[in-house]
Amino acid sequence: MSLLQEKLGVARDPHPLRMAFLRWQCRVRQLAMRDNDGRPDDAIMPEVIPEGADAPMGHIITVMNKAPGYSVTAELVHMAAKTNDPAQRREQALTFLSASYYQKADEFSDILTATFPPGSEGAAALHAAGHVRLVFDAYRQRFDLRCKVWRLAEHNPLHAATVAHNRLFNPGLPPATEVLGFEPDWAASSSDPPFT
Repeated sequence: MSLLQEKLGVARDPHPLRMAFLRWQCRVRQLAMRDNDGRPDDAIMPEVIPEGADAPMGHIITVMNKAPGYSVTAELVHMAAKTNDPAQRREQALTFLSASYYQKADEFSDILTATFPPGSEGAAALHAAGHVRLVFDAYRQRFDLRCKVWRLAEHNPLHAATVAHNRLFNPGLPPATEVLGFEPDWAASSSDPPFT
């Protein structure tokens, strides 16, 4: 398997925490789409703690993308192009994402992504740190993920998927939006309660 495939989360890390986290994320994201009009909560917005920092930098909104073999980026782009009405676009996105999109956890990359404004100092600081901890704490479950930070180029499939997803909810997303990827080191990560 190539380094690019590994970076995209195509590599199937057999660590039990990986699938436990992906299943939990699918469940909480489907709940957000069905019951909360797609608004993110603490299950989707982890605290981000740069390596070497004593305190969290804040919270970021993460996107969980399908692995390249299961990509629906073209469908998301088409959905956004069908209408200029932000309310209709959002409603179509909620219908699509709350149906079967999050049903199969094994179709998702374990690299989480997040968007930042062009020239974001926060994105630059996270990338410069090289590694961060993402701490998800919601619904009586906590995941503390140690992640490598990647700056994703525009041609990267996860960059395209993230921008397509976010444009459905934020049509004013700037063209030069930065996308960072957070690749978990499952052996260095933990959960409470634990998964074995």
